[in-house]
Amino acid sequence: MKYKIVADSSCDLTEEMKKEMNVEIVPLTLQLGEKEYIDDENLNVREYVSDMNQCKTPPKSACPSPGEFFKKYLGDESVFTVTLSSKLSGTYNSAVIAKNKFVEEIGNKFVHVFDSMSASVGETLVCIKIAELAQKDLGEMEIVEKVTNYINGMKTLFLLESLDHLAKAGRLNHIVAKIASVLSIKPIMGSNGEGNIKLFEKVRGYNRAFNRMVDLVGETGEKLEDKILGIAHCNCPDRAEKFKEEVEKKYNFKDIVIVNMSGLSSTYADDGGLVIAF
Repeated sequence: MKYKIVADSSCDLTEEMKKEMNVEIVPLTLQLGEKEYIDDENLNVREYVSDMNQCKTPPKSACPSPGEFFKKYLGDESVFTVTLSSKLSGTYNSAVIAKNKFVEEIGNKFVHVFDSMSASVGETLVCIKIAELAQKDLGEMEIVEKVTNYINGMKTLFLLESLDHLAKAGRLNHIVAKIASVLSIKPIMGSNGEGNIKLFEKVRGYNRAFNRMVDLVGETGEKLEDKILGIAHCNCPDRAEKFKEEVEKKYNFKDIVIVNMSGLSSTYADDGGLVIAF
């Protein structure tokens, strides 16, 4: 089956992954004050994060228009689209509107839109699962069924060095963020299974929180030997490698992949942030 994957720029992938899995990215737009950034391969994430930390106003993001998705649906391949959680962004709705318009105007073409109910490396793993199944020559609807089940069983956790930008963006109460900073509390957060963010645990000190997140992999996951662990980091490759090493000491994942965060993921994770999914 000829296929392609369309994903928004919250999906953190290497250039090699994009080529191997035939993934095309639809970028979100990021805004710091009056300045706009396109979250594509030309964005220097390190410079963007530096600009963000110097900006006095909260960072903002805008989802792609339906027209941008529509253009990616063109071609003779079957299209599987992956978006960040519909509870966190309007990107999923844009992709669905584009699909409906495409089917109405173009007709005979398979397009399916997956709500990842996650973000960052959670989307990465969904893309990997689609590619794995498509390369086995499964039918389109069988892929949809298996990937939907995979999404429903996926776990996403994250640990941030700073909560400032989550608070600025309205994802976390400002007072809670301030208290956490003063007391050096590092919340371990993640998906609630329905696409929203929930607090898993509050741990004092980064090292303790880091080690606790390693433990939570085993406590929240099952059949890890059949799964891939994805690790995304914001400008902290050493931390990502360290997390991989600690996980390998305790668990036997089928594979572990490490990716750099895009601009959107970095907007919320900030320097030092880690997101994992499995």
